[in-house]
This record gives sequence, structure tokens and C-alpha cells, in this order.
Amino acid sequence: MTQLNSSDKSLIQAMIQGDTRAFDTLFERYSQLVKHRIKRIVQNDAAAEDVLQEVFLRLWTRASQWQGTGSLAGWLLRMAGNLALNQLRSQKRRRQQPLILHGNQDEDDLATPTWMTDRDSLQPDEALEQQESVEKLTFLVDQLPLHQRQVIRLVHEAEMDIRDVANQLNVPMGTIKSRLYYARRKLSDEWED
Repeated sequence: MTQLNSSDKSLIQAMIQGDTRAFDTLFERYSQLVKHRIKRIVQNDAAAEDVLQEVFLRLWTRASQWQGTGSLAGWLLRMAGNLALNQLRSQKRRRQQPLILHGNQDEDDLATPTWMTDRDSLQPDEALEQQESVEKLTFLVDQLPLHQRQVIRLVHEAEMDIRDVANQLNVPMGTIKSRLYYARRKLSDEWED
């Protein structure tokens, strides 16, 4: 079996033994999905790259912590969400430590230079609320039947279009549309409850 077709569990076992090709395969398999999650939280490309590197560094150094229960993607996404929130908290702490700027301003005027401020990022409380919503939605998705769960994850997390999902699952497009419709409806009903 080639590395590309290997299961996550076998790749993790190989990686624990020091196989860097197994790590590369997992990186190729999950880096875009993980980066997408991180960018939704930190909303900054440079910070997202830093957090992505940290997630995969932890995968390399702590692979044995994944027990094989649940999906590796879910484990990586939870880790990514936690590290992204830590990044936001860190940014918030740095913003609260103003610097004295010299030049056209009075020495008593404290401000943070614009290059240190990421105005597009969420405040930590907003990010935490968003992360809680993501975790609730992830829980609800996990409760769906497998065929609906697969479609929801491929369409919304992997951002695949319906035609690609149908090809990957070897199922007619109409069936994929139906599964997606019923999954969304069930999630909507559960969310309101």
C-alpha cells in the first residue's frame, strides 16, 4: 500500500517510528483543512501560518497521544482551534501593553504602533464565542448518520463541491444533494433546540 492510500492510523504508527514520509502524507492530507479552521479564528494569514506550523509540530511530537478513536481530522481541528484561540489571547495581551512613541507625539501619549495591531482579528471573547459555536456544531455533526456526516464534512469543512463529493464517494449527485439537504435540516432543528 502506498503512503497516499494508507490509513491515518497506520501513518501515525509509522510517524511514531520516525517516518518523515508518513508525516508529509498527513500534512498534505490535512493542512488545508486545518489552515482553513485557523484562518476563520485568527483572520490573519501570517498568524494562521504560525499556528498551522505549531499544530503539525505537535502532531510530530505528540502523535502517540492520538488514540485512534475519533477521526484524526477532528483531533487536529480541536488542537488548531485551541492554539488559534491562544494566539488571539496572546495578541490581546500584547495590545494592552502600549508603547511610548516618539516624534510628533508627546512623551506622555501612549499608543500601539499600527503595524502591531491586527484590526481584522476578533476580540478574544468573540473568538471564544465563535469557537464554542464551532464545537457545538461539530458535536451535532458527529451525531448525524455516517452518510450525512461524510457529505457535510466534505462540503463544508473540505469545501468540496457536490460533483467532487459525488465522485469521491462514488454516489450519484442527486443522492449527495438529498443527504446534504436532510443533514442541514437536522442540524438546523438540533441547533434551535
